[in-house]
Amino acid sequence: MIKKALLKDLNEIYNLTKNCANNLIENGIFQWNEQYPSKEILVKDIELQQLWKIVSNNKIVGVIVITEIEDEEYKHVNWLAESTKNLYIHRLAVDPKYQKKGFATQLMNFAENYATVNHYTSVRLDTFSKNLRNLKFYQARNYQKLEAIYFPKQSEFPFYCFELILNE
Repeated sequence: MIKKALLKDLNEIYNLTKNCANNLIENGIFQWNEQYPSKEILVKDIELQQLWKIVSNNKIVGVIVITEIEDEEYKHVNWLAESTKNLYIHRLAVDPKYQKKGFATQLMNFAENYATVNHYTSVRLDTFSKNLRNLKFYQARNYQKLEAIYFPKQSEFPFYCFELILNE
């Protein structure tokens, strides 16, 4: 079941993201760290009602941010679609104990369906250049890889922007 996250979910979601960060680091992928994503970021996501959770057996096993807010780092990207009605995906995370069970696919299906039903032109996101699993995941979903952007507080390596055109 996918529904909006609530403030009472904060600690469980924060622990999930920390488990994901530790798992990435253990696998040599330095995408998330002690500073990101922070509790403050997650609180803001919840308050803006843009953080969604997927629940299995009364446990939050994954999260995704679905937002219309374009981050400053995206402003100079040469996107495929006009930048008028686009959705942005951030912080897609599935607890490592529940990975490879289709939860990330369910969350992305939900986001893309939400975008289609609400007549968005495209779905946009970025993913870490060293996270080969994520790169394959988005390319298999027909996202087009665009240019690189940088988040120096997270990594010296680039993040690649991706876009899926929905309604033109």
